[in-house]
Amino acid sequence: MSHDFDKLTHYAKSFSELTPEREALLIKVGEQIKPKLAGITEDFYQHLLTIPQASTFLGGRIESLKKTHTLWMEGLFSGPFDKTYTEHMYKVGDVHVKVNLPVEFMAGAMTLINQRLIGLIVETYGHDKEYCAQVLVAINAVTGMSLLVMQQSYQAASLAEELEKFLKISGMSRVLFTNLANAYKDK
Repeated sequence: MSHDFDKLTHYAKSFSELTPEREALLIKVGEQIKPKLAGITEDFYQHLLTIPQASTFLGGRIESLKKTHTLWMEGLFSGPFDKTYTEHMYKVGDVHVKVNLPVEFMAGAMTLINQRLIGLIVETYGHDKEYCAQVLVAINAVTGMSLLVMQQSYQAASLAEELEKFLKISGMSRVLFTNLANAYKDK
């Protein structure tokens, strides 16, 4: 299935209010913030290990997940937040479906990440309340965009998985299903 990632990028940025100015601000503060992100990743995964429902998804892969997570977080402060970024986040959502990660884990994880980033940003820029607030809004925008894209992917992948189950159970061919769906479109 092909996706219009330019359209999804625009849609996600509109919802999250990730503006060019906020993107530029993320890149600007990145030099100072990126060296501290491995610590946030470490803390994030330590917390996930305390949640029994989450820890079952981490077994034996935590070190590679930490590396991937840190690279993603560095990308939050590197950009660009374009079609390629959206496509990458969409694939991340697909992977989460393939490992049967419950959908609420994405929102929960993004909440945990934002909490840790808030602490880091206040510690780093708290002396300038206005600038600190601008950085926090920019982070909220980029993590919001990322979550929205992953949720779009998750929804599409979940529906496709359910359709495959239905086709298998019913014995209906994909062609017949598609023809029936098209016949009843807009009715």
